[in-house]
Amino acid sequence: MIYEILTYGHPALRKKAEPVTDVSGEIRELAADLLSTMRRARGLGLAASQVGRPEAVCVIEVPPNLDVRDQSGTRENPDVSMPLVMINPELVSSLGVQEGQEGCLSFPEIFITVKRPYEVAVRYLDIKGRTAQVVGRGLLARAIMHEMEHLAGVLLVDHMSPVQKLNLAPQLRKLKKAAKKNCLKQAAAPGKTRK
Repeated sequence: MIYEILTYGHPALRKKAEPVTDVSGEIRELAADLLSTMRRARGLGLAASQVGRPEAVCVIEVPPNLDVRDQSGTRENPDVSMPLVMINPELVSSLGVQEGQEGCLSFPEIFITVKRPYEVAVRYLDIKGRTAQVVGRGLLARAIMHEMEHLAGVLLVDHMSPVQKLNLAPQLRKLKKAAKKNCLKQAAAPGKTRK
């Protein structure tokens, strides 16, 4: 199933995710649907909150051609199997700093420079309910932190300076207006957040 991705201004994006207590068939189905939705939107990651679901689940898929640090083409995360499905992710440690352009499926066509750790270690439950840990570097670390922030109700706009918010004000207003319209539509027809 393909979900509709909620955009900035929708109240569900600000809600803190609820921990998953049982990695059930429903959670596995949600993870599969998140992957399908993310791939259709050509994203690198997607959190359940971005489709209006409360569970602490996110998915990430960094293609090999983007998993490189420099022109040499050497992979930064050759040991990490993609796609990555993380349930109840928790940051264990972070190291270094990277700064780069970041976008978000909930903020279409908006990109800003965001400072993130260069390397992160995260503990989570995998799709079979087993405790796992991943160490991500570069773009993968950026994607992991971005999706974990979604699960905490933190958005791309929270990384914007006052000047960036001012410069992007027309686009942000447009997103908020569309989100409000979407909320009214959903209220009139509950359960219709899927495409």
